[in-house]
Amino acid sequence: MLRRTFLATLPMAAAGSSALMKGEAPTNLETEQAVGALSELPKFQAADESKFDRPDVHAGDRPAGASFATRSPALGCSGAAGTAHPLATQAAIEMLKKGGSAVDAAIAANAVLGLVEPTSSGLGGDCYALLWDPKAGEVMGLAGSGRSPKSLSLETVRARAKNGVIPPLGAIAVSTPGALDAWWTLHQRYGKLKWAELFEPAIHYCENGAPVPQIIGYYIKRNMAIFLRPGSGVEETANAVHTYQVMGKPVNEYDVFRNPDLARTYRMIAEGGRDAFYDGPIAKTIDAYFKRIGGWLSAEDLREQHAEWVKPLVTNYRGVDVYAMGANTQGLATLQMLNMIQQFDVRGMGFQSAQALHVQIEAKRLAYEDRARYYADPHFAKVPVEWLNSMEYAKERAKLIRLDKILEPVYPGQAPSHGDTTYFSTADKDGMMVSMIQSNFRGMGSGLVADGLGFMFQDRGELFSLKDGHPNIYAPGKRPFQTIIPGFATKDGTPWLAFGVMGGDMQPQGQTQIVLNRVDFGLDVQAAGDSSRWHHEGSSQTMGEDPAGLGPRGILRLEAGVPEETRKALIAMGWPMGKSDGGFGRYECVELRKPNGERVYAAASEMRADGVALAY
Repeated sequence: MLRRTFLATLPMAAAGSSALMKGEAPTNLETEQAVGALSELPKFQAADESKFDRPDVHAGDRPAGASFATRSPALGCSGAAGTAHPLATQAAIEMLKKGGSAVDAAIAANAVLGLVEPTSSGLGGDCYALLWDPKAGEVMGLAGSGRSPKSLSLETVRARAKNGVIPPLGAIAVSTPGALDAWWTLHQRYGKLKWAELFEPAIHYCENGAPVPQIIGYYIKRNMAIFLRPGSGVEETANAVHTYQVMGKPVNEYDVFRNPDLARTYRMIAEGGRDAFYDGPIAKTIDAYFKRIGGWLSAEDLREQHAEWVKPLVTNYRGVDVYAMGANTQGLATLQMLNMIQQFDVRGMGFQSAQALHVQIEAKRLAYEDRARYYADPHFAKVPVEWLNSMEYAKERAKLIRLDKILEPVYPGQAPSHGDTTYFSTADKDGMMVSMIQSNFRGMGSGLVADGLGFMFQDRGELFSLKDGHPNIYAPGKRPFQTIIPGFATKDGTPWLAFGVMGGDMQPQGQTQIVLNRVDFGLDVQAAGDSSRWHHEGSSQTMGEDPAGLGPRGILRLEAGVPEETRKALIAMGWPMGKSDGGFGRYECVELRKPNGERVYAAASEMRADGVALAY
């Protein structure tokens, strides 16, 4: 376009800038007009639209790597971190540069995320971690899952149920927060810096403010609208409004968000440790709040909360050992899917081919039938883990998968008689790698914020079953089925990937796709996450998070980047296709590589969200 033509297309108010180009001092009117023009630049989308959607337009061309990759992995030799927010990643790197461990970095990042990403994390939720202990030379697991209130009976829960399931909002869905105790437990064993130092970045941002990014701002507004609508089931919303609005208005992108209440809470924790939360002033405030609103969480529930060190589950996928959390989580589903998929030559079927995706989706359906039937708190139910994770069982289940048709009906295996979320990863100079996930469960949580504490309580209790005889049936003092799962993989006895894909039932599906993209198709850690994903919803037995009425085949959703030929072939096979709804999870990863024997960390972050990965 010629310069004269280009200038003619500018808004008339921009003409005031011509004085600046000529070196002349603009008048006050000209200055005001220029500023006004900048604040009202035209957009390619309507003001009420959340995104500029052109599915026929794809990412720009890259001279190397995968054509669809958004960027290269971040590389460094001394440490790395990937989180869902740039400020959290910077906090992690800051701790590493101070000489802190990967655990110190993870805790500092999580504390910052409690402010800047309240849609997925916070002190009111639970936490799980898988980490490589370089001294022990093995993968360790920590389960920081809270239990249901002891004073809440099954009869009361059933009386409050809607359509046979526990409501997602309000005090009935609140379970004891386990995150802070998990942080403390990790730090007691692996921390190098002082406990109080880990909270300094979070307290700073709570008091001075942090700009609200695009995706997080979008979800804060959506969540608050749900809490405030008539009949939401939230007993008290004034505290949530006070905490998560800016100048009395819903949070918007670019708003500088502060949370002085959370800053005070963090200061109490920094000074008093975990007991300030579970057996001190914070516990007293929580106990009084739930009494005031007619809830059940009590000081006794908080006092008895303790994280557990657990032995991770593991399977070998084409020479790579993939680890998962057991306990009351869905981690086993990832391993079951991988066990079935490796009975097929998905690499030979082709990257993003209909046949390769069909095999993965069918493996998901079969694994999720077992998930719905058997997964539960092992303190209350005997879960046939070894059988479910065995290669023999996987081979039996894989035989049910037909390459030319959809399996119907789909059902769980018959056991022998003896039978939202945030994820982040860190790595340090000593070789420790941490894979950590933390969540309030659905969205921001229950909608409840205790007086003056600045964080929302999780609604994890929604995932209990109310069916008699089910392993996951509600009981007082029991841990509900958990969707949050960190991922970890090793090769030849050395750490390789600390990774995760957050997002409810998407997590095992997303983790599986990452492993296949990396192992079968050779994508680097960034491209493995950037690759278009599939998400299947629906199971014959719900775990509380599946929408009703999906039919026996459920709903398959594909991102826009899946080839059109693949999409048409899957539809022709009979897969019911839903719209791409943004529910494809969010990924972070740190990979350890050793070119020429020297340690190099490669860090990747999610292109679908606001995060960033850094290494140094």
